[in-house]
Amino acid sequence: MKVSAAFPTALDSPRHIATAERLGYRRAWLYDTPHQSPDVWMILALAAQQTESIGLGPGVLIPALRHPMVNAAGAAALAALAPGRAAVAFGTGFAGMRALGRNPIKWSYLQEYVTAFQGLLRGDTVDWQGSRLRMLHPDGHAPARPVEVPVLISALGPKGMGITRDLGDGLFITYGIEVPESVKDFSWVAMPVHGTVLADDERLDSSRVRAAAGPGNALAFHAIHEGGGDVAQLPGGAEWLAAIDKTPEAERHLAIHHQHLVSLSNADEEAWQAGSWAAVPRTTVTGRAAQVAEHLATLTRQGITEIVYQPTGPDVAGELERFADVAGSLGE
Repeated sequence: MKVSAAFPTALDSPRHIATAERLGYRRAWLYDTPHQSPDVWMILALAAQQTESIGLGPGVLIPALRHPMVNAAGAAALAALAPGRAAVAFGTGFAGMRALGRNPIKWSYLQEYVTAFQGLLRGDTVDWQGSRLRMLHPDGHAPARPVEVPVLISALGPKGMGITRDLGDGLFITYGIEVPESVKDFSWVAMPVHGTVLADDERLDSSRVRAAAGPGNALAFHAIHEGGGDVAQLPGGAEWLAAIDKTPEAERHLAIHHQHLVSLSNADEEAWQAGSWAAVPRTTVTGRAAQVAEHLATLTRQGITEIVYQPTGPDVAGELERFADVAGSLGE
């Protein structure tokens, strides 16, 4: 099992990625969330300049946010700045679209987009929405084509899995779901996880756990609500929903995704105070060191080949170090 890191794209992400490299993390993924982040390609370029060996990539890119030529140019530049280290992941868009008040894109659009993206990096002339496109980058503007950049796709259902088999080099899969047997069809299966390693006497409702695991726990509320589920089934769910419902419907998506995977929004805080912390061991990888190690070992047995850990809170370096210490015995 490989152990990688993920970070909400921020101005200090290159520094955190350099820390992850020092601790032995294999790859660093940055979120494509322009509603709350600087440009992901810009920050990855800075990270490439500050690191030497760690893999780098956006995870996951949302096709509706950019023309395929823009992402192809960004991927080619990253491949030049970090030779042999670049990878990209694509998805239909959860926070990346929902936070803009839009629905995720259709799988057919993602399939056409990734096909065009890959063709551009090969140096092909491709068709895109009625136009003929080709990377025209002269020497010094991008690497010579073909540009080799692995592509992962975030998928779960049969349609997405099928597209991943056809086009992808690997699969992104969401934590918190029952890992389907079909993941064993893929040699590269990455799973983002959140959480923290508890001290022996540490309580789940402590301020440190709130900062380190609270945003990952809140993700369950966001996902269930956006998927049409009943948030009230979660501890603190009724309080979270009541807080969200105070926002006019036309702007409710802004309240839902405020501080998404960074900190706790007002609604997330209401839920935490009402007891949402009790769900942390189920919604995140949180526990004593031995519990976290067993949890990761179970995911590995289920077919996950790359654990992608996102640290949060004021002590990102400390969270990365604690998780790396536990996961180290499971790594390659």
